[in-house]
This record gives sequence, C-alpha cells and structure tokens, in this order.
Amino acid sequence: MKHIKKVKSIILLSIASTRLAMAQGAIGIDAASSELITYVDPVANMILIVGAIVGLIGGVRVYIKWNSGDQDVQKSIMGWFGSCLFLIIVGIVIKAFFGV
Repeated sequence: MKHIKKVKSIILLSIASTRLAMAQGAIGIDAASSELITYVDPVANMILIVGAIVGLIGGVRVYIKWNSGDQDVQKSIMGWFGSCLFLIIVGIVIKAFFGV
C-alpha cells in the first residue's frame, strides 16, 4: 500500500514538474517572439535604405558606363536593378513574414 502511494506521488510530481517546465518554456518563447518583433521593423527599414543606396550607386555607375560608350550597359542595368529590387523585396517580405 505504501509502495502504491509512493508511485502515485512520484507520477503526480513528474506530471506537475513537466507542466511547470512547459509553462516556463511557453513564457520564454512568448518573450523571445515579442523581443524579436521589436527588431523586425528597424531591420526591414535598414534593408530598404541599403536598397536605395545600392540603387543610387548603380544608377551613377550605369550613367558613367553609358557616357563612356561601353557595350554592356544593358547587362549592367539589369544587374544593378536586380540587386536593388531584391533588397526592396526582402525588406517587404521580412515585414510581412513577421506580421509587422
């Protein structure tokens, strides 16, 4: 009889400790997600700013190539435009992914 009481108490204690650990884990995950969401907006804005700077630099470089008479101006335009477009889309996707 005492043995059954010990087994019951051990099972009850293990269930209670598991629930407590899961609750603490959920609290930690909630805190981490709210902390991460505070960083999403500034990072996405920074990516958009870098995209704008890359676009400006690319525009100047393409203009210089165009004025010097290079034959691969279209390739240069596509490369710079593609990189600028990629950075802008990444900034928007990050905001959409985290729901900000």
